[in-house]
Amino acid sequence: MSTNQPLTAATLSLQNLILADQLAAVRRSMSRSIPVSVVLGLISLFVAIHYGHAFAGTLWFAASCIVNVARIILCRFPVRATGDQPDEPGNLDPLSVARHLRLHSVMAAISGAVWMFVAVLCDGYTAPQTVFYLTVLCGMTAGAITAGFAYARMPICYIVPVLLSVAACLVYAGGFDRICLAAITMIYLVALTRGALESEGLFRQSSRLKHEANAMARSLEAARDHANEAATEMGHRAAHDALTGLLNRNGFMQEVASLPSLNKPEFTLMLLDLDGFKSINDAFGHKSGDRVLVEVGRRLRESLGSAPLVARWGGDEFALLYESALSADGPATVATKLIAAISIPFASFDAGRIGVSIGICVSRECDVDEMLVRADAALYKAKSEGRNRHYLFDDDLRKHLEMRRDIERDLAKALANDQLEVWFQPILGDGGRRLTDLEALIRWRHPRHGWIPPTDLVAVASLSGLAELLFRYILRDVCTMMQMLRAMNLGYLRVAMNMSPREMSQLPVDDLIISRLRKLGLPASMLEIEITEDTAKDIRAVQSKLVALTREGVRIAIDDFGVGYSSMSSLRQLRVSRIKIDRSFVHGIAESADDRKVVQSMLNLGKSLDIEVVAEGVETETDLRVLRRLGCATMQGYHFAKPMPQHEALEWATRSSSVIHMQSKTKGVPG
Repeated sequence: MSTNQPLTAATLSLQNLILADQLAAVRRSMSRSIPVSVVLGLISLFVAIHYGHAFAGTLWFAASCIVNVARIILCRFPVRATGDQPDEPGNLDPLSVARHLRLHSVMAAISGAVWMFVAVLCDGYTAPQTVFYLTVLCGMTAGAITAGFAYARMPICYIVPVLLSVAACLVYAGGFDRICLAAITMIYLVALTRGALESEGLFRQSSRLKHEANAMARSLEAARDHANEAATEMGHRAAHDALTGLLNRNGFMQEVASLPSLNKPEFTLMLLDLDGFKSINDAFGHKSGDRVLVEVGRRLRESLGSAPLVARWGGDEFALLYESALSADGPATVATKLIAAISIPFASFDAGRIGVSIGICVSRECDVDEMLVRADAALYKAKSEGRNRHYLFDDDLRKHLEMRRDIERDLAKALANDQLEVWFQPILGDGGRRLTDLEALIRWRHPRHGWIPPTDLVAVASLSGLAELLFRYILRDVCTMMQMLRAMNLGYLRVAMNMSPREMSQLPVDDLIISRLRKLGLPASMLEIEITEDTAKDIRAVQSKLVALTREGVRIAIDDFGVGYSSMSSLRQLRVSRIKIDRSFVHGIAESADDRKVVQSMLNLGKSLDIEVVAEGVETETDLRVLRRLGCATMQGYHFAKPMPQHEALEWATRSSSVIHMQSKTKGVPG
């Protein structure tokens, strides 16, 4: 029993020191945060006066000031000491420290209650000034967590009444957007609460370690030196790639931050991505792949010398940055040398198996983050042109990057305001003589950039979290078209809609489609889903969804067939009913014997697997005759009709149906 008593006393003493540190941190943070609170309260008062809430705003601001004054007085009120040196944490009365902390929590709760009544100043968060007050409250609650990092109870007592009142008012006001915002507010409350508790834990741990270190300073002098050395080593490891010895992404950015006046001289940034690296891993194993990465790192260092910053950016990507004036060669020449160095055959590997694509950005006007974005865009362009290519960020890429950013900024609003359109392009069977399908194609005329390419639109929607909204938008218009076709006795026509691999893998497309069709009472046989060959790269991620769709009666088609990844087994596993030959094989087929052979082989493949084959991109009568001669029954292209808005597509379908009906009567066939 006596053995445990000193340990218990030491533990209690340590806890008292930690509490004293918490109180000191709380007081310091209050001295910084309360003036900010006063300023925000004053601005809120001005807004309330502007919107006709002068009396309520004045009362609210007065209450806020009273609470803030009380909190400042509490911060300055002395803590009872037990020794001759009251400024030392170890000489403070633990009971008095705990009492002060509790009082700070109570005052924080009172302050939160005052800020809770901000709802009165904006009619329960339904007035036009709601955005302002929500923004202020968001900043105040986040700032409270930051300011109260040392003692979680205090900021929690502050933010709970504020955020609960916001959520309650939004739910009471009603409306889908407000209810969603209320849910987000509750998630925000949980996240802030968790962050406060974790911050306090880290603070208490840090305080405990500090006091333990002080208590053992003399006896652990050598251990501290060793810890410093270990920290230096860990810092080096944190900044360098363990495999290649190059800087890693974190170390690269740290080095960039330490460069003097980065925006004044001209700098060249290159992003490098190895071509064919995956095949090395697949064929020879990951150890061989690691040896390749080490060798590539060595070649980069030897080719560039010690001046540039060279980093393994991640995976098989590398980055380098250097001041342009320090190199005698231009960026294109440097990139060409790097491509040549990396293309030298590796031991045990075939010549030409490994290459590199390089994206280059040269600038003195933007920071490194922006240069990385531009270099990445240039790298994507280089890779799209083949292996061992480099591309310098230029005005065309700049415009495309600006367009992508504007799309990301404006797309949500465009979806909300119904500014996007779904157009339809006919697909004809019987050798291009009979309308069988309409393919839905998304269109958006951006106010600045005009018509946006669908590929950019879908990609930005996926990256910005709008993929499901866009998918629902297209599905809605497709179902509307199906309803109109049925109303016009054209229910035998199918409507096809495109779907990207990202949508297939990330969205519950089967549930969304099936529930929509059932709700509207539409036959699933009227709908066809077009997926790209890239979807077949990860069949396991999409197969169950496609099985559910085909079981319901939805048809599956492979779009742009012949330019991606497909196999006969994947066609079966994906339940494919139709393949669409990519337009690159169809356009100008009359002048290309090779294209005729490719198309003929695809037609034979479709016949052997009982899969319908569609020729995309038919633009001339000559190509049409060649396709008919090859036995292609179903076609699509500008020669028949371009994509058109919904009403024009319906008129086109009606005229086409009337012509076929008249032809049937002429031949004596019932219409």
